[in-house]
Amino acid sequence: MTPPTSPQPVSSPLPLADRPVGSGIEYERFLDCVHCGLCTASCPTYLETGDENDSPRGRIYLMRAVVDGRIDLSPRVQNHLDLCLDCRACETACPSGVQYGRLIEPFRADQKRASARQGQPENTDWFHRFILYGLFPFRNRMRWALWPARVAQVLGLDRLAESTGILRLLPERLRRMQRLLPRLVPGGPALPAFLPAIGPRRARVALFTGCVADAVFRHQHWATARVLQQNGCEVVIAPDQACCGAIHYHSGADQPAMELARNNLSSLNPSEVDAIIVNVAGCGSMLKDYGHVARELLPNDSGLHDALDKFSNRVRDISEFLSELGLVPPPGELPLRVVYHDACHLVHAQRIREQPRQLLSQIPGVQLLSIREPEICCGAAGSYNLTEPEMSDRLALRKIENMLAADPQVIASPNVGCTMQLQAGFRQAGRAVWVAHPMELLDLSYRREPPPLPL
Repeated sequence: MTPPTSPQPVSSPLPLADRPVGSGIEYERFLDCVHCGLCTASCPTYLETGDENDSPRGRIYLMRAVVDGRIDLSPRVQNHLDLCLDCRACETACPSGVQYGRLIEPFRADQKRASARQGQPENTDWFHRFILYGLFPFRNRMRWALWPARVAQVLGLDRLAESTGILRLLPERLRRMQRLLPRLVPGGPALPAFLPAIGPRRARVALFTGCVADAVFRHQHWATARVLQQNGCEVVIAPDQACCGAIHYHSGADQPAMELARNNLSSLNPSEVDAIIVNVAGCGSMLKDYGHVARELLPNDSGLHDALDKFSNRVRDISEFLSELGLVPPPGELPLRVVYHDACHLVHAQRIREQPRQLLSQIPGVQLLSIREPEICCGAAGSYNLTEPEMSDRLALRKIENMLAADPQVIASPNVGCTMQLQAGFRQAGRAVWVAHPMELLDLSYRREPPPLPL
């Protein structure tokens, strides 16, 4: 496939309503792609479909053609773009440094704005309005909404409903949400505003708790906080922090994402801590990108740009931070066969690959296993497993088969979306494999407690 040679971007200013979708994107970013095709072997959707339009270079060609006015943003073109997981594996593979995420994400946001200008706003169906935007970003709402599910799991009503076929009466996306819902373990009380360091104080950090992660996986936040304490960190937990905004931004709702960024800037004051710690890969990627998002949406607000840059420069994934700090050796033995799962927004967006493995390898007894295609997306991709179910299931099956071939007891997953996707995949395969956060394993070792096995 050769790059297009003719049309250049529209140079004359056009009324806002007449500008092509994506015309606000810096055009040089499209030209960075030389269409060499080295990205195709790393693209999950291309591996599954073999369709050039489902590859990174194919999608860049399509977006550029829309910006140039050579093609319309037809439903067929839109389908190829929607099928992208935004996993950014292509960025890792690209020798030219193409910033693919900074093409597909603003293109999607601009598409939504264009639809709204034409009186056809997107993402206003019941799922986006009430679930994706109205429920997921609010941890307290999520906690209340999950209460019936907790009761049903305790009483076994969820299994009864599944075996009798009652769940088939639900809309498809609600059925998928029920299938993806993990076993809801007690998360413990809300984290306090402050936890002291254990031993000599080495750092003062803020812990980002987010939305879905705090509602469903609060026990992972507790494990993370205890590991930080064991490593000499004072831990501050701001009660008024909010969702990172990734749910909105990645689905084209950029203004709500910007409001959440302002909220987190105010509540997680970067000048008062040595680092802002994140234990969810997708959230960390978004928080580190706040400055860029602000420049894209509010190009004239230099004061906000600088403030969000300062914020983002303080953000560290927990494995990244502990590797920089130097891990206090964990003492407890965990004789476990472990596969570390490379979450896309950690390995590709944040380029954090070896640090989690190095931390896990310091736990006595842990045997780290290798798998085929470790960096191919599991199909979770935020809400992708709800909006693109067929492709998500194909990728989940591919990942589960590769993992089971290694015969692990534990999957160490640094992202809540991946964790839910993998847990559902193992249940469907009829295999009992514990999907845990790496910090849960370190926490068990520090506390000299056995893992919850057999499951």
